[in-house]
Amino acid sequence: MKIYTKTGDQGTTALYGGTRVSKHHIRIESYGTLDELNAHIGLLRDQAIDPTYQAILAEIQDRLFTAGAIMATPPDKERLKNGALRLQIDRITADDIALLEQEIDRMENTLPVMTHFILPGGHTIVSFCHIARCVCRRAERLAVHLHELEPIDESVLHYLNRLSDYLFVLARKLSNDLQAEEVKWIPRQSQTES
Repeated sequence: MKIYTKTGDQGTTALYGGTRVSKHHIRIESYGTLDELNAHIGLLRDQAIDPTYQAILAEIQDRLFTAGAIMATPPDKERLKNGALRLQIDRITADDIALLEQEIDRMENTLPVMTHFILPGGHTIVSFCHIARCVCRRAERLAVHLHELEPIDESVLHYLNRLSDYLFVLARKLSNDLQAEEVKWIPRQSQTES
């Protein structure tokens, strides 16, 4: 299969099921942002970090492809007239969300209590994680917008919400593992009053 098809030269692309839409359509923005997030997570996974984190991140990358497939499929193309699934699309499951929650709890049990907002940074690897978290939040906002216009499986929304939490806690855990300083954000007004 050739990588270039020339079918998108006029600014349209095909969703699953064949419907053509503009490349700026909310569905394209939504799953395109998931693709961007997946690339950032790949960059993070390629760093010298604990193999346990790398394995979880690889699982997350797989789940993001599933979420993208869900977003790329218009509701009218998911089912045949008799109600049977037209396209066999994998789903985000309660177990996928539970894995993130378990990992968040496991990491938080080893971290000091957070008393302030934290400035992103302190180490390049930690910064990569914070960038992934920010892109995840944008992906979530776009998914919510898409869901308001054309409902999608709500498990995608739940997964993205939990994933941004996971990435925040992972950034804190990586700071701890790498002995990088977590810089607390203290508003200027608070600094002058103390």
